[in-house]
Parts: sequence; C-alpha cells; structure tokens
Amino acid sequence: MIRKLAVLATLVCTPLLTFAQAAAPPAALSNPVSDALRFGLTRSAKNMSAAAEAMPADKFSFKPTADQMSFAHLAIHIADSNNLFCSKISGVAAAEGAKLAETDSKDKLVAALKQSFDFCSSSLAKVDDSHLADSIPLFNGRSFSRAAVMFILSGSWADHYSAQSMYLRLNGVLPPTAEPAKH
Repeated sequence: MIRKLAVLATLVCTPLLTFAQAAAPPAALSNPVSDALRFGLTRSAKNMSAAAEAMPADKFSFKPTADQMSFAHLAIHIADSNNLFCSKISGVAAAEGAKLAETDSKDKLVAALKQSFDFCSSSLAKVDDSHLADSIPLFNGRSFSRAAVMFILSGSWADHYSAQSMYLRLNGVLPPTAEPAKH
C-alpha cells in the first residue's frame, strides 16, 4: 500500500515540478541575489533620479534642521555611495570625476547622481552569485562578504530615497512614487 501511494505521489507531483522549472527562467534560478540587486538598481535609479530632478534648484540647499545634511549633500552622498559600493561589489574601478560641492548647480549634481547609477548598471551587469562569500575590505579596513556589501547597497538605496522623499514633502513636492498613476 505504501509503495502504491509513493508511486501515485510521484506521478502527481512530476508534472507540477516540471511546470515550476519551466515557469522560472534559468538565470533567475542561478543568480537570485545578484538578479535581485540588479532589479532593485533599476527601480532605485529611476526613483532617486526622478526625486533629484523634482526638487527645485533653489531648494538644493534646504536642510530640515541645522544638524541635517542639505539636499545637495544628500545627492553627493548617494553618488559617492553608489560609486564605492558598486566598485567594491564588481571589482571595477569607478571613474574619477570632478570633486562635487554642495554649491554646485542642480544640473551638475543630478548628472553625477545619474552617472553613478549608470556606473552601477554597467559594473554590476556581469556580477553573479558564485562569489557571494568573498571578503571585501570596506570601512576602515573592515571586511564584509560580497553578499553583505550587496545588502548594504540595497539598504542604502531605500534609506536615501526615504530621505529624498522627506525633503521633497517638506518643500511641498510629491516624491515620484507618491505621484498619481498616469493613464
């Protein structure tokens, strides 16, 4: 009886397993962490670039409080973070750009932000999950696994976009993800 149940269960489950394997693309199965990071990159690049573009130029010096960074400083910080983390994850050196300052124009800061996302897109394109355990020196010689640096980068995108959104709302501007859907 047990043998018949086992055979029956195998016959019932085989088509389900075949369907499940056919439904997912092979790349998604082989590099789930790297693919998830690239998916987050696409979304974050779109939203964070749009947030920087949405802030009026005369509000780039805005600080919610005296102790917080200005919106311009936040844009510089995002660009620098992207260049650092994507370089560390991929092993590709980021191009040396001109030193940015909080007094730079909105156009220059937005361009640097977009360039940093372009660098992440190109440098992370070939990253795969085969080296997630590799050790990467990051802060003050302290090492992290490549997977940890990927999580730090992804978390920084969420943190930085939430800060951008707060700055925008404090200036009467809706963040890109809060805009009504266009039909």
